[in-house]
Amino acid sequence: MLTSEEIFNLIYSMIWLLAGVGIFIVGMNFLSNSLEKSAGSGMKKLLGKITNNRISGVGIGAGVTAIVQSSSATSVMVIGLVNAGVLTLIQATSIIMGANIGTTVTGLLVALKNDYFNMVMYLLAFAGVMMGFLKNQKAKLIGTLFTGLGLIFVGLNIMSSEQAFGSPLVSEMFINIFKAIQFPLLLIIIGAIFTALIQSSSAATGVVITMVGTGILDLGSSLFIILGANIGTCVTALLASIGAKTNSKRIAFIHFAFNVIGSILFATIIWIFKQPVVNMLTNLFPGDDPTSLQMRVSAFHVVFNVTTTLVLLPFAKQLVKLSEVVIKDKNEGKIKLSLRFVDDRLLTTPVVALMQVKKEILYMIELVENNTSSSLNALINNTNKNTEEIINKEEIINFTNNELTKYLIKLTAVVDAQKEQVIGGYFHVLNDLERIGDHAVNFNEIFMELNEKGLSFSETALGDITNMQNKINEMLLIVKDIFTTKKTHNLEKLSSLEDEVDNMKKQYTEKHFGRLADGLCSIELSPYYNSMITGLERVADHLVNIGFSVINPVGEEE
Repeated sequence: MLTSEEIFNLIYSMIWLLAGVGIFIVGMNFLSNSLEKSAGSGMKKLLGKITNNRISGVGIGAGVTAIVQSSSATSVMVIGLVNAGVLTLIQATSIIMGANIGTTVTGLLVALKNDYFNMVMYLLAFAGVMMGFLKNQKAKLIGTLFTGLGLIFVGLNIMSSEQAFGSPLVSEMFINIFKAIQFPLLLIIIGAIFTALIQSSSAATGVVITMVGTGILDLGSSLFIILGANIGTCVTALLASIGAKTNSKRIAFIHFAFNVIGSILFATIIWIFKQPVVNMLTNLFPGDDPTSLQMRVSAFHVVFNVTTTLVLLPFAKQLVKLSEVVIKDKNEGKIKLSLRFVDDRLLTTPVVALMQVKKEILYMIELVENNTSSSLNALINNTNKNTEEIINKEEIINFTNNELTKYLIKLTAVVDAQKEQVIGGYFHVLNDLERIGDHAVNFNEIFMELNEKGLSFSETALGDITNMQNKINEMLLIVKDIFTTKKTHNLEKLSSLEDEVDNMKKQYTEKHFGRLADGLCSIELSPYYNSMITGLERVADHLVNIGFSVINPVGEEE
């Protein structure tokens, strides 16, 4: 039985231990967030290189995870991209495999700590806090990175201190617990549950490495706990897939299946050849100092993830097929309006979310361009075969406008001031695109009404409309280029074309009234003609608005 003093000391040590774990996780979050923001353009470039090449997919997954220091964050990002239809299941599978490799960086960092290294990290944490008082945003970001890196080691050293794992009461308690729990399956379950609770395999791995370094957990048991941690990290992805589309649920399942298969494979090998594996790791990193002990666990973590990826990467298609068998598409064949490129899960990585918003707006520009062209061509060529398609696309345009506006409001809450300006411009772009879409529908309605009444424009009137349409088409091409490249040199050309459309409208209106006076035009057609050229002139106005709205004075990070 423990005395009251021993109970107090045990509680005191456990509080220190929890404090260490808490500071470690806060440090991880600081580091992850700052790296994500500072390396935003790098992540965009990596994601822009996504192909069907499995090796490059693994590399991208490892690279992004090394940047954000969290496989959970990468898996949630990937689920968001799959849900948005940007990634196929095969592409996402290789990225998820790479993410497991990228997350081993944290374990290596933790294992390398020593007194001198700790001192440098403590100084970094202090310097980071001081930099937080500076006005320069980049300096503040670097300060957050330093603070996070320093706090990781503050947390680790609190955990290994005499007040926590270093306390005789605590170390004896854990030693007895792990002596009682030698069954591999139980150790794997403990690792999985612990990781699922703290939602970070990096933090769980850090704790296990620290326990091995302090001597309260033997190397053989730690290997099974590490395997469990790799399964537990899938919980974040599984939770992120709730309410998502079928393919997103499938990639969460693939992530889970990948880690479970790998864990079963390695657990079987270690179970049978436990001592040879322990001896091999000991020979690789000889000595009884904490760094050597910790490097053994970290090295196993790297070998596990790299080997599992090498073994399962050739079977990526089979994993995808398995996911399709396990998770059926209940909505197959049903048509449902949805955004193509954005997803709420991407809000955790604002840089990627903003990149996807840009793709969604470009898709909306294409829809507006198609509808405008279809409605005008129907009028000029006297055919109504595209009417249903125009109506369907207008429904998509309106839906995209409404949903993307809501998404931008959410995104505004998680971006910095510079990105807020970009988003402000996007709000204006959406409004102008929606109005152009309305004009396209109006053009089609004018054509349908003329058809019903058996009326048609003269060759002269159709020529006027065609001339204005050609200018509008030029403007649309320029707008797409400005929106894609953010280059300002085309703004002058865009404004010049808009002036030409304005002059056309004035000239054509005067000539039209002249034809009316000479009896060359039907008075019944006059309102329709005026509506057409007025509508085209307003489309030109909206296109100029879009061009100037997307040129952000600060500039969007490319």
